[in-house]
Amino acid sequence: MTTTTSTSQLLLLAAGCLGALTLGGCEQGQQAGTTAVKTADAGFDQFKTRFIDSLWYYNPEWASDQGYHRYDSLLVIPTAGRRQTEAAAQARRRKELAAFEVGKLSVNNQTDYRLIENYLNRSLWQTDTLRGWQWNPAGYNLGGAVSELLSGRHHPLDRRLRNISEKISHSVEYYEAAKQNISRPTREHTDLAILQNEGGMEVYGAALLDSISRSGLSEQEKTDFRTRIATTKQETRSYIDFLRNEVKPKGQFRSFRIGKALYDRKFAYDIQSTYSADQVYAKAQQHKRELLHDMGRRAARLWPKYFPGQPQPTDSILLIKTVIGKLSEKHARPAEFAAAVKQQIPTLIKFVNDKKLLTQDPSKPLVVRDTPPYMRGSAGASISAPGPYDKAANTYYNVEPVPAEWTAAQAESYLREYNDYTLQILNIHEAIPGHYTQLVYANRSPSLIKSIMGNGAMIEGWAVYTERMMLESGYGGNTDEMWLMWDKWNMRVTLNAILDHDVQVNNASEQDVVGMLMREGFQEEAEARGKWKRATQSQVQLSSYFTGYTEIYDLREELKKAQGKSFDLKTFNEQFLSYGSAPVKYIRTMMLKKS
Repeated sequence: MTTTTSTSQLLLLAAGCLGALTLGGCEQGQQAGTTAVKTADAGFDQFKTRFIDSLWYYNPEWASDQGYHRYDSLLVIPTAGRRQTEAAAQARRRKELAAFEVGKLSVNNQTDYRLIENYLNRSLWQTDTLRGWQWNPAGYNLGGAVSELLSGRHHPLDRRLRNISEKISHSVEYYEAAKQNISRPTREHTDLAILQNEGGMEVYGAALLDSISRSGLSEQEKTDFRTRIATTKQETRSYIDFLRNEVKPKGQFRSFRIGKALYDRKFAYDIQSTYSADQVYAKAQQHKRELLHDMGRRAARLWPKYFPGQPQPTDSILLIKTVIGKLSEKHARPAEFAAAVKQQIPTLIKFVNDKKLLTQDPSKPLVVRDTPPYMRGSAGASISAPGPYDKAANTYYNVEPVPAEWTAAQAESYLREYNDYTLQILNIHEAIPGHYTQLVYANRSPSLIKSIMGNGAMIEGWAVYTERMMLESGYGGNTDEMWLMWDKWNMRVTLNAILDHDVQVNNASEQDVVGMLMREGFQEEAEARGKWKRATQSQVQLSSYFTGYTEIYDLREELKKAQGKSFDLKTFNEQFLSYGSAPVKYIRTMMLKKS
């Protein structure tokens, strides 16, 4: 088990559930039945407390990320012996779990049961079958953990520094174990590991050294700490050199493609949809056709406005591409990209409040920042949210700055993709009322299990759903421009699911993928090549957006039809979010029982 702490990796670590398991029901009404459920729930609640205590003991960095800081000073050394110890502990938890009859639990606890069951089964599968610890060198990086502890506010500075000092005191064993684990890695994850570990080195620079100097640590503690920093930098550099000078020259790489059998199983664990991987692939293909049809209609209406007197192309793809190209000319300058993101946040807050789409919490700060170096290279924007134990901490909206080394053409291509229209949709998705808002609600969930074992498809699906929900509510003035660019943006989500399957299962080439994204996704080349790179570094996660969005939107429409005029959008949104980050299929069961 690896010990990285980026948001996306933690979500993947925690996500998943066995495919087509159903929730048993316990009808309320008869006193005996009610008493039985309460008794079963009481025992299960006690088990959950023990399970979480054990979970944090064996996963200290995941615990820190969730705001539980008892084990901040511990560093898991990823040896074979450690994997065996964790497997034995998980086997004990699995045996305890099996003693409960799931049908006798309340609906909420049945969901928690399935999430715990999935975590245990998925962890075993990851370690013994998928074996990412062996072929993914990017799973080893101390820089992220140190940065998160240093920037936190959970303990006074001196205590945080002591925890960091103790953690990195084991850097020699940590990176030695990482080297021992690596066997026939993928070339793509090797390159990512080099990039991110080099970025992670920056955390040991001036900011940390200055914190040590002004701290209340004793002189001996400061001396020991500085020595440990020097050693950790040396060990990180040694790991980078090992990958660059020993692993890469040998050329003994495995394919980054995991193939259909592993992909289907990973999809079942990670996505937890009612649909199979093949069914989602087929749905995405159909949705692509629907989007192209709508984009053609809107582009035709916009043509006379932006190209007066010019003949309209007869080829629909060319028509759409030309209109989108014109709209994409409006964008921020490279140095102003992050500022443009920040300026839009108050507008989104006001719109959500004015339209009464859901209740927001102004006491939970959202801080826009440049993506920390150790997190760069995978996504242009992301959210780093506090866990349920540290609910008042800052939520960071990470925006990757336009790389200074890019040529003017590369920067222009990137900024055309994140133009004035799509940048608004990006902010809805990542911030308000997307990821930021959903994760604030998740931290309020009475079920700690649902909060910490967040389902990636639900989390990403909610963010995509809010884009459409905002536009349906009038954001952007219901203009063809805004809807056309949303169609393009939603096409990206749809093509994510298609290319994820095509790359991992159907052996699609870079030329195939980039061509599809530029032709049918109308993406700029920089964005298309970045997506190819991401598809080689992850599996299944790219399908989570489309799958979760489809299931959430379908659930909303089902309830609208059933409730008729009594349906209230704000009530739906808030009730949906009240269940934490549970898989949509389980939220659906719980909401339908209440409707």
